[in-house]
Amino acid sequence: MIINHIYKMKKIAFLTIILLIISGFTTTKKTEALIEKEIKTVFNLVKYSKQPISVSSEVNETLPIKIDGTNFFKIKNKEKIVGYYYLGQAFGKADYFDFIVIFDKDLIVSKVKVLIYREDHGSEVGSKRWLNQFNGKTTNENLTYQKDIAAISGATISAKSMTNEVNKLLKTVTILHHKKQL
Repeated sequence: MIINHIYKMKKIAFLTIILLIISGFTTTKKTEALIEKEIKTVFNLVKYSKQPISVSSEVNETLPIKIDGTNFFKIKNKEKIVGYYYLGQAFGKADYFDFIVIFDKDLIVSKVKVLIYREDHGSEVGSKRWLNQFNGKTTNENLTYQKDIAAISGATISAKSMTNEVNKLLKTVTILHHKKQL
């Protein structure tokens, strides 16, 4: 009886791990498809290529957001840089959510979009209307929640977190630009 129970528990654990692995691959493909759609829309492109931004460890130590070759990219069309994008995470009340910030070639924010929101509350942070507040922001701006960026009732933690992450990204991009890494 106990051996049978242990066997069932092991089987459930194994199936749970398999489901987590499979759902992880689906999320990655889904995220990549969402990123591709946004880039094509923002830059009105049919085809583009992306190139990871690589940063020396000395420079990376000075950055508010660490660049690791998987989160910040140049966007090229026919070998010409048309912009950049950053794939990041911000923290909501209990879990992280994934977002993208797309910059034009002059490092001005063209679009911010929440790609995956994992919580039941606070999803208003993904509203197109609210996220449009970030469009046009430049690397020399420091955004203040409830002053430069409107508050969201019911999504206070997520909205503050998103504002903080965009601020850190703007500072990171400023440093990278000054150190001629972009």
